[in-house]
Amino acid sequence: MQCVILAGGLGTRMWPEAKTIPKTLLPVAGKPFAAWQLSWLSRSGIGSVVYCVGHLGRQIREYVGDGASWGVAVRYVDEGDQLRGTAGALRLACDEGALADDFLVLYGDSWLQIDPAAVLCAARGRHEPALMTVFHNQGRWDASNVTLDGTRVARYAKGLAVPPPEMRWIDYGLLAFRREVISERVPPGGPQDLAPLCTALADEGLLAAFQADRRFYEIGSVAGRDELEAVLAARHAHGGESGPVTAGRP
Repeated sequence: MQCVILAGGLGTRMWPEAKTIPKTLLPVAGKPFAAWQLSWLSRSGIGSVVYCVGHLGRQIREYVGDGASWGVAVRYVDEGDQLRGTAGALRLACDEGALADDFLVLYGDSWLQIDPAAVLCAARGRHEPALMTVFHNQGRWDASNVTLDGTRVARYAKGLAVPPPEMRWIDYGLLAFRREVISERVPPGGPQDLAPLCTALADEGLLAAFQADRRFYEIGSVAGRDELEAVLAARHAHGGESGPVTAGRP
């Protein structure tokens, strides 16, 4: 079971700190954030991790290494100074032969309360070639951007100023793809984003949905990191593990 972690961005909302430290290595509750993510993936049974790196990628390589400290095997795909965007990074990973037949995609600044292995297993049981985890948001944590039709994403529209009333869910931050989605739909070379790809898949009825039951956190903003740090510090003080591995529902 493979998870690709997108960790190549500049993280400008976390500057000046992230100007010299990649966002995924920013300290959270006493250790680099990547350690929390890798522990969570490993405990769920994810054995293969691909880091898509760019900005300050050498630091990620030096800290994570081959992944043995967390019981995972890590490979790197480096965009260098020519950042390709979220979908472009996956296309580069595909071109370098790093992608499995199917895989998860996780952002390097996301902290999720869901079982990643259960998500990939659910994706394998669907006829759609891609799956998006979603959360019943109701505009609480950010602008809702997903309309559901049963267990399928009927519409995905990121960045709407006023989402329509039926758009009550939000992209949770964990996706699953079959490799051919990337090889066939993402052009090589230039920068490409995942949002238009997911929008097109939803419009064509090719994007399955998996509902998360617990909210997401992120360290892409100062307020977001402060909030997550308080949650993880409290859990650690009560003897909890490095993070929950909980299921959701397809």
